[in-house]
Amino acid sequence: MAFSANQTELLCNGTPIPLLMEVPELGGAPEKIDVTTLGDSSKRYIPGIRDHGDLVFKFLYESGAAGNFRTLKNLEDATVTPVFRVVYPDNTAHEFTAIPSVKMDAGTINGALTFSATMMLQSDISMV
Repeated sequence: MAFSANQTELLCNGTPIPLLMEVPELGGAPEKIDVTTLGDSSKRYIPGIRDHGDLVFKFLYESGAAGNFRTLKNLEDATVTPVFRVVYPDNTAHEFTAIPSVKMDAGTINGALTFSATMMLQSDISMV
């Protein structure tokens, strides 16, 4: 059964952040560490740490003090690192803690006003 991506949501500390437009790739392959010795006839590797890269979520701008932009912007300097959860239509979810960095996207004539939230990971991304 196929699901629509528009049923995917981002929650912050259990509260949905509305008007989500794009979700980045979540996951990542570990770096390769070369452990080849002079006695080997071919290269050998072991897995290193994962680099998830930049996690950039895109939103349609919602104005007002309780809007999605201000909600995420206020978390940039929070004393407690927020827990984010991406929930997919079949209730599969990825969870992580991160510090968001929020910026307005470029504006255009007849274009939607959007912003991006780049998540600086503070934990692993776990599947829940």
